[in-house]
Amino acid sequence: MNEENELEQIRLKKIKAMLDISVKGQNTSSKQPIILNDNNFSTTIANNELIVVDFWAPWCSPCRMVGPVIEELAAKYSGKITFGKMNVDENQTVPNNFRIMSIPTIIIFNHGKEVERSVGAYPKAHIEAMLKRYLANNHKE
Repeated sequence: MNEENELEQIRLKKIKAMLDISVKGQNTSSKQPIILNDNNFSTTIANNELIVVDFWAPWCSPCRMVGPVIEELAAKYSGKITFGKMNVDENQTVPNNFRIMSIPTIIIFNHGKEVERSVGAYPKAHIEAMLKRYLANNHKE
């Protein structure tokens, strides 16, 4: 019983740390993807003009290939596009609501609405081409 309580305390501490990181990272100047969860997803999507969300799981080999690409693009487009990552094993409400059936799934949200989805492990050039379409549209003045 003691071990279960200790594990629960560690889990809660980790969740709190993730929430703190995601709240700090909710502006578009973050060079790292925001850690999204069922609790902060809606607010984060609403607070960012253009956001790319990577739905993934640690056991998924294709996800582990896409992860570094997302991190690289987050750094490259810092200040222009916000990036987020959602672990579908730890969060099931949002993935179910968006009918995520396969991972990795990348969804682009523009002004809070889903505008494009990519399922599977695609190369950096493919993902970046998707982003550039919306980046160009959002920055026409």
